[in-house]
Amino acid sequence: MARVIAIANQKGGVGKTTTAINLSACLAERKRRILAIDIDPQGNTTSGLGINKNELDNTIYQMLIGECSLEECLIKTNIENLDILPSNVNLAGAEIELIGIKDREYILKAHVETIKDNYDYIIIDCPPSLSTLTVNAMTTADTVLVPIQCEFYALEGLTQLMHTINLVKKRLNPSLEMEGVVFTMFDARTNLSLQVVENVKENLKQNIYKTIIPRNVRLAEAPSHGLPINIYDSKSAGADGYRQLANEVIENDEAELYEKNDLGLLKYRNRDK
Repeated sequence: MARVIAIANQKGGVGKTTTAINLSACLAERKRRILAIDIDPQGNTTSGLGINKNELDNTIYQMLIGECSLEECLIKTNIENLDILPSNVNLAGAEIELIGIKDREYILKAHVETIKDNYDYIIIDCPPSLSTLTVNAMTTADTVLVPIQCEFYALEGLTQLMHTINLVKKRLNPSLEMEGVVFTMFDARTNLSLQVVENVKENLKQNIYKTIIPRNVRLAEAPSHGLPINIYDSKSAGADGYRQLANEVIENDEAELYEKNDLGLLKYRNRDK
């Protein structure tokens, strides 16, 4: 059954969509079956994976309001092992469409539950706001991954995001956990980037990934070509960064798959076997 990871931060421009695209692609490169869910009305994950978002008959919007099934809007990308539930600007209307709908916070979860066995990981790209769409993503997710840009206002809004995660956990999804924080747009040439990393580590009592995603021109260029960085420029620093992040996600997941059997002994389930 898939592990569902929501990538969220209500602060824009932190590398959230870049992380959704490239983490999905690098996990797929490791032979994991991946479903990317674009629940951001901007549809940048959709276009970043080579899908023309303006020519789609069915998107996640139609699915959420009941006009199509999940299978009818599911698209197989040109990347092996990677499918997507696409989005476009129509999704902006979902906030109003869903007003008054019973259990509207669980609509996405109900759809995703039907196909979880088909995938190893489901990556959800959330909008840069704490909206009904973001809440739907968090009720569906097992964990939340938070990208933080290495800039002066890195912690701005993070307290509110943590409050929202805890609120969703308390009232809607008791199993929701914090996947961790990943630093993005790191520039080793500046003292600011180093100071931000140290400041966050001192003030944030959460799991922080060892991987730090560098500021990289090729990483910025890749979306305009509709390609993830591991295909657009496989040898770039950006590709190396997201491969390392994918490896960490897999390692953390497999560490949690240790479990006690009836004899109290540890057994290990490895997806590679």
